[in-house]
Amino acid sequence: MTTHTKLSGAALVLGLLAGSACSYDIANPNAPNVIGENPNRSEVVAASLGLLVATRSDLADFVRNVGILGREAYRFDGSDPRFTGELMRGPLDAGGRAFGGNHWNEEYAAIRSGNDLLRVIGTSTFLSAEEQSAVTGYVRTMQAYNFLLVLDTHTQDSIPIDVGTDVTAPPAAFRSNADAFAHVAGLLDSAVTELQAGGSAFPFTLPRGFSGFNTPATFILFNRALRARVAVYRGDFTGALGFLAQSFYNPTVPVDLNLGVYMDFSAGPGDLANPLAIDPLTGENFGHPSLEAQAQLQQPSGQPDQRFLDKLVKRPTRSAGAPQLLTSDLGWTLYPSPNSPIPIIRNEELILLHAEASLGLSDLPTVVNDLNLVRTSSGLLPPYAGAVDAASLQTELLYNRRYSLMYEGGHSWIDFRRFGRLADLATNERPGPPPDVIFTTLPIPTAEVQAHQ
Repeated sequence: MTTHTKLSGAALVLGLLAGSACSYDIANPNAPNVIGENPNRSEVVAASLGLLVATRSDLADFVRNVGILGREAYRFDGSDPRFTGELMRGPLDAGGRAFGGNHWNEEYAAIRSGNDLLRVIGTSTFLSAEEQSAVTGYVRTMQAYNFLLVLDTHTQDSIPIDVGTDVTAPPAAFRSNADAFAHVAGLLDSAVTELQAGGSAFPFTLPRGFSGFNTPATFILFNRALRARVAVYRGDFTGALGFLAQSFYNPTVPVDLNLGVYMDFSAGPGDLANPLAIDPLTGENFGHPSLEAQAQLQQPSGQPDQRFLDKLVKRPTRSAGAPQLLTSDLGWTLYPSPNSPIPIIRNEELILLHAEASLGLSDLPTVVNDLNLVRTSSGLLPPYAGAVDAASLQTELLYNRRYSLMYEGGHSWIDFRRFGRLADLATNERPGPPPDVIFTTLPIPTAEVQAHQ
């Protein structure tokens, strides 16, 4: 039986919540109560925030590994050559959880922990009906986000959806990606109904990364932002514009591009420091050289795109990945502190989603306006001066998504794959043998496949 059918909510909290009281304000994180029928308020708080901790457990690895797959990043780790081997040349090991088989078990564990809470939240006599509804909307939104992470890394039509709470049940059937995306959309839409009936406050306090989105009413803005992302991914461009209008999308100048929802990390006692907060001059994580080579230039200074300057710094050159070597002299400054949060979704992405939806609807003047807002505000670049046709604007859209969102959530790999342009990322590869490749997907974990045989 697979990991996502074995982990109970209690086991997840015990394994991942331990000691996480700093940012997540859990009263007794080392021994949380088992969530059962008629949970009291403290049990609901622990389970609700435990879902965030479960979601956080894989996020930094996701950013780094999917960044490598999308040639945003390298990791030159002398103790583990798989970062330049397995992730860049293969074969991807579906039987291992660290690389080829990654970004599956943690997400499904989080989804299951949410189901454990949903199963009993309606029985709680300690919470009002409004509070029960608020918790339900919150859980379904976070489950949708975890499903989306699985879909981002697995393009096969082999995604379990109906992962219930009965650990003795057979594994959930594989469903098509179309069904899975529809399920994600359904979770987000049903969550809005629950949040609208959720009163003025959650029965728990969300961490600081959710500031401005920490009540049922404002959490809907986050939900609708995710829904817009899903709509764009599915080609529902008219729907995407509607969802953006219901989100925190705001193109008003001066524009706040960093407005959004973030996952917190902390170096405080018992909490989790951001694993991506590594010394940019001496650490193992590197920027891909193509980010400098392809950066457009500010005018009249001739400096690279400000997004490049804001996120990367020159460092002593290092090489790795024998027999042929990969080389980089770029270090990441995006996460300067162990307390640095990782974005889940920001206004800058929403503006670019608006541009993509407008491109899908052939509204080219709006595409240019959206791209210019990001180019001039974030990149300090001159306004776009290229051809105003669909093909040229698609290239410019992908450029801006790459530089605006690099090292935040693997967007380059996901975006260039969506447009069938992964080959455009292969700019500095080792010819082999074996040659470097850009994979289109991670494999379904072996344990999952075997459970269905």
